[in-house]
Amino acid sequence: QIQLVESGGGSVQAGDSRKLSCAASQRPYTNSILGWFRQAPGKEREFVALMRARGGSQFYADSVKGRFAISRDNPNNILYLQMNNLKVEDTAVYYCAMGSQYDSNQRTYDYWGQGTQVTVAS
Repeated sequence: QIQLVESGGGSVQAGDSRKLSCAASQRPYTNSILGWFRQAPGKEREFVALMRARGGSQFYADSVKGRFAISRDNPNNILYLQMNNLKVEDTAVYYCAMGSQYDSNQRTYDYWGQGTQVTVAS
């Protein structure tokens, strides 16, 4: 059972940057897909970004494309989400997840972290 733990959330001002981390209890499987999702108050959880554990192509939600970047530190089993030019509408609980399909559908992800809150003030 792989455990994922997010960190790095907090309160920021609009236009600021923030970097989230997700530490895995063990090395992701070679063909794993690593993703970030978020859930804003009163809304359903939505896809943010994903990448292959072995590297290569990445995929982003239109709402964050050009502002957010997903990356990983394989030797240390850490997934990152660099968030730049944050907007009020980016306020949400951010979750990292691990799955086996290159898919933004959260139902394809088997392992989830507990989430970290990011609040963006105007």
